[in-house]
This record gives sequence, structure tokens and C-alpha cells, in this order.
Amino acid sequence: MALPDMDGNSLMIGILAGIVGGGYLLYAKKASKIPPAVCGVGLIVYPYFVDNVWAMLIIGAILCIAPFFFRD
Repeated sequence: MALPDMDGNSLMIGILAGIVGGGYLLYAKKASKIPPAVCGVGLIVYPYFVDNVWAMLIIGAILCIAPFFFRD
């Protein structure tokens, strides 16, 4: 499997998604909550599989707001 061809925009979205995902993981560990942990892992992993910039933005936005709707 070849790595996706990343331009500057998708690289920056991937870095930002990884930072936010890491923050969600830290919060989930401290608060012992599952939804932020799942979204955090999703935010860290999804840029490796999506190469369209608009799709990255939409998926990232959905994963960022999902923990607010799926609270324990």
C-alpha cells in the first residue's frame, strides 16, 4: 500500500487533526470517558487514509464535534 500524495493543505490538516486527537485522548484518560478516546484515535488515524482535502475537513469536523453529542 502506497502512502497518499500529501500536499501542504492536507499535511496541515493532518497535523492539526493529530494535535486535537491527542488532546481528546489526554482528556479521555483523565476523565475515564470512551467517546473522546474513540474520536481522538479517529482524528489521529484518519489522515493516513483520506487524501481529499474537503473530505479531510468534513471528517475532521465530524470527529471533533462528536464527543459533545455522545456524552456519558
